[in-house]
Amino acid sequence: MAPKAKKGAQKGKAGEEEREEPLQAVVFADAFETKFSPFTLERPRCLLPLANTPLIEYTLEFLASAGVEEVILYCGNHTDQVEEYLKRSKWTRETAPLALDIIRSDARSVGDAMRDLDQKQLITGDFICVYGDVIANISMQAALWAHRTRREKDKKAIMTMILREAGDAHRTKSRNLRPVFVVDPEAQRCVHYEQLRPRDTPRLDIAEEVLVDHTEVEVREDLIDCGIDICTPEVLAQYTDNFDWQAPRRGFLYGVLKDYETNLLTIHTHITNEGYAARVKNLQAYDAVTRDILSRWTYPLCPDVNLLPDQSYQLHKGNVYMEHGVVLARSSTVKHRSVLGRATSVGAGSVISDSVIGRRCVIGNRVKIQGAYIWDDARIGDDTVIEKAVVAREAVIGQRCHVQAGALISYRVKLADGTAVVGGRKLTRMPTSKTADPEVVGEGGDGHEMEEDDEDELLAESLVSGDIYNLDAARISSDSISTLDSDEEEESLPEHHRRKSGRSESFASINSDESGDARRKAADFHHEATTSIIDALQKGDDADTIQLELQGLKLSSNAEDKQVRRAVATSLMKRLAALVDSGVSPKDAVAKTLLPNKLIIERCVGTGREQYEDQVEFLLYMQNDAMRRQQGAKILLHVCTSLAHNDLVEPEGFEAWWEDARSSSSEELLAVRADTKPLIDVLVDDDDEDEDEDDSE
Repeated sequence: MAPKAKKGAQKGKAGEEEREEPLQAVVFADAFETKFSPFTLERPRCLLPLANTPLIEYTLEFLASAGVEEVILYCGNHTDQVEEYLKRSKWTRETAPLALDIIRSDARSVGDAMRDLDQKQLITGDFICVYGDVIANISMQAALWAHRTRREKDKKAIMTMILREAGDAHRTKSRNLRPVFVVDPEAQRCVHYEQLRPRDTPRLDIAEEVLVDHTEVEVREDLIDCGIDICTPEVLAQYTDNFDWQAPRRGFLYGVLKDYETNLLTIHTHITNEGYAARVKNLQAYDAVTRDILSRWTYPLCPDVNLLPDQSYQLHKGNVYMEHGVVLARSSTVKHRSVLGRATSVGAGSVISDSVIGRRCVIGNRVKIQGAYIWDDARIGDDTVIEKAVVAREAVIGQRCHVQAGALISYRVKLADGTAVVGGRKLTRMPTSKTADPEVVGEGGDGHEMEEDDEDELLAESLVSGDIYNLDAARISSDSISTLDSDEEEESLPEHHRRKSGRSESFASINSDESGDARRKAADFHHEATTSIIDALQKGDDADTIQLELQGLKLSSNAEDKQVRRAVATSLMKRLAALVDSGVSPKDAVAKTLLPNKLIIERCVGTGREQYEDQVEFLLYMQNDAMRRQQGAKILLHVCTSLAHNDLVEPEGFEAWWEDARSSSSEELLAVRADTKPLIDVLVDDDDEDEDEDDSE
């Protein structure tokens, strides 16, 4: 979609001051994560309804109120749907308060999008950077003024983060992972950032020089990270120079703070105690922010303000919002904090409380809906109970059904009469290897349980911490938990680059059934190990140094060999992908990376064994990572070639990997290894010939 004419700065006549550059904003409509699956398999996350209004509407309203004149919207997931929606919205009309430019992107992270933005040279000055799931009514004037004033004095001040005081128990805050900001209160500068798990003993790893250089610091765990940053163009340049940075906090912020002594770049904070600001970053936040909207904490972003031109909500007693055309039976009851959309009908004896019901929904007789979200055009049969669940658009729930807390019923799924859906279960009609499953949706129903993905680690955060989820009911693999490093952004795989079928079972033997504490320790080790290895590879450290640091970390963390194997495989693949993305050929990238670090790989896989489980496991990790890379098949081919030529993996190991069912359990896994087949054929044939010669001798 082409941008409208710029409303910003032009040079005045001679002797007159130039107008300021137009205030720009970058919106990431794709959050590059999978916390809202299965719904985002079919619809973009930014268009999911929040209190019956698409998420993107709240974000654009906030930016318009902040005085933003141009918005660059990055979208990679279901871009056609986003463009079609915005084309019909008020944001593309001539009377729109801002110009809107949608960028079609194949970026797989915020870092990729920032590097692409730097390359396109679309930013003319300082800009606001937000996700497309920000709900805020805070004033930005004070933050923008403070940022610009600071920049005039110090060009090294490259970013200001907007943080909201919230106390320790605010319901939008994660209960499993908390961001901690260490701030110099005099300069309002962030000098340290960590994410802690409240269930563990709080312990910050603050560098000694931070405490020496700052006479006073504040450790703030009471802040909500609003996902709103005021950035300078230098931020884009830093992302370009550091192509391993993917996430704004655990990549960019952590990296800038770590390299302060080298670059002297500073990041500042603007902490506000007025207004509302939060991200709908997972299903726990979805539930919490909805409650805040209905309780009018987000005013004027409330249903009765009618953000969309065709909305007609009116506020009734008990914070009940109803559009015109709602039909209620005399004996039906709608209790506090509920929303009902136009043309929805509610049958006799039905009770709705703390719930959001979309448009054109048909609610039968004697139905009980409590704390649930029912989207447009859904149908609920008589005598059905729905508790703290999400029922998507056009889903059909039969009579006498029971949808338990935490269940997710995706688009057009049909439950037969008398069906019970266990809490935490996710049902979808998206094509996979499964067809309609009568055990899940009942005889005559339509849909099946969504297969879990071993990389779906970010969904686990909402499962662990959310009110509407139950971790025990959700079958999340231990590998999923082991990479749970960030509650909003860390190393997630965008859904439009993911396969549609899971593989939690196919990789079950790689992952162990660890306890919660063991999983958290595994997550800590994996994050520390991969960060350490990638940093060392970037700096060009020798393999002996890397191995020594890795061994020390393994001993201090009491990590298992397979955890080390996974960290090494993941780090090497990330490094290779970064080199390839920067323009290096896959062959050259492998040559520069694998051979100099032969020692590290040898310690992971070993050689000369009768059993080749370690080598198979290492190759599976490499294959699994390659599947999400743009040139993953070619990278995997050259990796295998190098491993074979340097005797790091033996022919028997390759053969065992190739025949292992886990390496071919999905179409994507088959596709990414397809280029490697000729190499495997040669290795296996050569090995067979050697065995024949030995036998003849």
